[in-house]
Amino acid sequence: MRASSPLDKQIDAFAQYLRDERRSSARTVETYVRDLRSFRDYVLTEGLPGDARKLDIVALRGFLSSLFRSNQASTMKKKVSAIRSFYKFLLKRRIVKANPASGLRSPKVPRGLPRFLTVDQAFRVMEAPPRDDARASPLRVRDRALLEVLYGTGVRVGELASMNVTDCDFSERSVRVLGKGGKERVVPLGKSSLDALEAYLPVRLGLAAKAKDADADAMWLSRRGTRLSVRQAQNIVRRHGTAGAGRGDLHPHAMRHSCATHLLDAGADLRSIQELLGHSSLSTTQRYTHVSVDRLMEVYDRAHPLARGENDGS
Repeated sequence: MRASSPLDKQIDAFAQYLRDERRSSARTVETYVRDLRSFRDYVLTEGLPGDARKLDIVALRGFLSSLFRSNQASTMKKKVSAIRSFYKFLLKRRIVKANPASGLRSPKVPRGLPRFLTVDQAFRVMEAPPRDDARASPLRVRDRALLEVLYGTGVRVGELASMNVTDCDFSERSVRVLGKGGKERVVPLGKSSLDALEAYLPVRLGLAAKAKDADADAMWLSRRGTRLSVRQAQNIVRRHGTAGAGRGDLHPHAMRHSCATHLLDAGADLRSIQELLGHSSLSTTQRYTHVSVDRLMEVYDRAHPLARGENDGS
């Protein structure tokens, strides 16, 4: 068994920092650690010092160069981000005297427009699980509530999965959401979301009774009564996306994009949408203006007489 190197211990300390001080999600910590351990493996394979204090920018660039051919620009950007964050932490803790990662450049990633559903498609996806009636199975009642909340609030799938029953305030028609970096925000619940949740809560009690170690607070439960995972929520969205809109590629993030786009089309201002979605930067929210302008141009080209080359003969 290989002995632990100083670099291993430095990576472990960074992971602890992310968990305890930055309050990063388990998924974020796992991603950073995986990328940094890949860096460690490269360093040791190349016979370089297994200690961040003894590595320079040449070693960092060598690692990134070794990955260049087999990884997309978006993946490379994440690896650069992991190394930069790691060395910023080491510098902050005075483990290193200088930050060699400050000279690294992130590759440019072409930013496509967010994928979204049309309003009609969104309604068909919502209707894919039947409403609360005698024919509706408990899981379909759950699925409908989950879809209504995803589309109605625009929450991230991780925020949805971590949602607790006590986060919902039915009198205030709102839900408290724990977002990125442990930041809380309060999101309004529309009538459709509230109705679907009220139909689901009695069903949830039946699901909770099936598990010996059920999460007493979890809002979304699996058929076994355990907290629904992110992957399970993704599968639910994909299944009903196929049934309702013929979209087998439908992802919870597309529901989030659809919520933002449809709000913008209906006249909501960008600042309100930014607060709803929990974006730290308005520039992220502004991407939706491009979607709406593109849609406006499509409608114009199809419908306006001048776009079709028609005139009144005058």
